[in-house]
Amino acid sequence: MEKKIQISILNGFWLLIFAYSCTLMVEITWRYHSFALDANFLMTKQTEVEELWWYKYVFYTHVCTAILALPAGFTQFNLGLLTKYPRLHRTIGYVYVLSILGFAAPSGALIGFVANGGLFAIISFELLALGWFYFTLQAVRLAIQKKINLHHDFMLRSFALTCSAITLRFWKVMLVYLFHPNPMDLYQLIAWLGWIPNILLAEFIIYRKNHNLLNYYD
Repeated sequence: MEKKIQISILNGFWLLIFAYSCTLMVEITWRYHSFALDANFLMTKQTEVEELWWYKYVFYTHVCTAILALPAGFTQFNLGLLTKYPRLHRTIGYVYVLSILGFAAPSGALIGFVANGGLFAIISFELLALGWFYFTLQAVRLAIQKKINLHHDFMLRSFALTCSAITLRFWKVMLVYLFHPNPMDLYQLIAWLGWIPNILLAEFIIYRKNHNLLNYYD
């Protein structure tokens, strides 16, 4: 009983953190609601906007679809939703998968080719986009095959990369506050910090769950 209370408190804490993070992401995304070509981050991408005809379309595709994956993915790990409302669970899962495989990951790979920070950052963003697509596709394949435990593992990996949109910005704020680095050095660093710790944490959770040291579904 005490263990369940502790887990409920921990789950509630993470829910609040995630809700706050999603609120911040919605606020950031709203800055692009006018589809202006000089809004927020696009101020640093004027060369690409002017020289690459496709950039603005791909960028806004990424912004508008990636935001859907955050709340959709989070609900997929809710046991109550899975057991009581399996049809809703699948419907939200379709939204998550379609937003990533159809739009967010491919568009992320395209804009990653011209990322700020040079080759070092470009490699990171390309690996992120490819990994995001692959893990999500594997999760779908395993769900179709009814391999639920493996499906869960790949969904966790996929969602860890989905959360890079949040963690990248947290790292940026923290590093700027503590060290005031050169902007280009900062961008190269957060390009990797945004997702490497996430996937390592996901692998740790998967390892413990599969070795019966952590009961994820308690």
